[in-house]
Amino acid sequence: MAWASHPVPLWSAFVLVHFWLGMLGLYGPGLPLGDVTLIYRYWVQNGLDAGLWVGIDLDWVYPILALVPMLAAHVLGPDLYASTWLSMVMLVDAVAFAALTGASRDRRLAIAGWWWLGFLLLLGPVALGRIDSITVPVAIMGVLALASAPRLAAVLLTVATWIKVWPAALIAAAMVALRSRWRIALAAAIASLAIAVVPLALGAGPRILSFIGQQTGRGLQVESIVGTFWMWDAFASHSTRSLVYYDQAILTFQVIGPGTVAAAGITTPLLAIAAAALLALGWFATRRGVPATELLPPLMLALTTALIVFNKVGSPQFVTWLAVPIVLGLVTRLTGRGRSFRTPAVLALVIAGMTQLIYPYLYDQLLGLDFTLLLVLSARNVLYIALLAWAVVAVVDEIRERGDIAAGRMASSRETPV
Repeated sequence: MAWASHPVPLWSAFVLVHFWLGMLGLYGPGLPLGDVTLIYRYWVQNGLDAGLWVGIDLDWVYPILALVPMLAAHVLGPDLYASTWLSMVMLVDAVAFAALTGASRDRRLAIAGWWWLGFLLLLGPVALGRIDSITVPVAIMGVLALASAPRLAAVLLTVATWIKVWPAALIAAAMVALRSRWRIALAAAIASLAIAVVPLALGAGPRILSFIGQQTGRGLQVESIVGTFWMWDAFASHSTRSLVYYDQAILTFQVIGPGTVAAAGITTPLLAIAAAALLALGWFATRRGVPATELLPPLMLALTTALIVFNKVGSPQFVTWLAVPIVLGLVTRLTGRGRSFRTPAVLALVIAGMTQLIYPYLYDQLLGLDFTLLLVLSARNVLYIALLAWAVVAVVDEIRERGDIAAGRMASSRETPV
């Protein structure tokens, strides 16, 4: 199907998908652009009117660079904030889409482009309506540049990290798997210093790192993997033992019940242990001779998925993170390297579709502990765990294969020539 790799259908589909998601965001049910219109715009307006800037004058839940796209969306005024935001996201996505499908003459890469568009379509308007929608395309450009321009890749991934923290896992994976790890580390450090200069000069002080402490006091969000048990307990006990409530400080729905405080407290150390274990596994793989092209996509996928599985927050926009390692895995496979990424690609599509069903359209039913929605949420969360398991097994398989190859070479070297 040569037409599928032609720029006209590719870019036509890109525009149509973004137009459809934009219309759903602006006019669809469930207020899918609520974070943009109610929270991001408020932060910017408060800074412009009262001179109180989040991340500088006030503690903030996001790294300081997240303020840049929020300010950019205000350039045409508060009344057009949502439409300007959507246009900005589409522009950044377009740059990443061009890097993915147009930077090479290899038409096979169009398959990865089609997958990303299908992923966005299945995930729905939340794919464009959160700050994550800026970090994902920047991170995609970063991972695609790792092989040819590691310093540029490090800068792009560092920029994404200073917008929202999760791409730090991609930098860590790259430093484990690539020989250019010190160049990546140096470029990331220099980029971080450059980013920090302006807010520090404006008096941010220690608030520039306030996003770290802002997460520690959170409870279990209703969509989190860890919180699933208590959602079912709330259903079974008719909210007499566990219940769903709205946290005014964090501005999100959480579940509380017997043991939730302890569970929320243990998620952060568990996440740190899981990330350290995965990085150690990746380091062991490099020592066993696993090439970066074989190791990096599943390692990045394992780390990214672990950030979701061991997180007390389970926001629907977290699904967007999966696009980055899966796009890298698809591109690596399509160019004749690496293992098949068909299974995680399909799993991520199903996770995206189930997430759109939950949010924004039927979110009220989930909060009301509807049985069917709880089943959908539970199945979606099980698929997250399955995706993490696939990625870990993929890394382990690469280690075993290198061990088998090494054992075969040793056996052949011991053979006595006839």
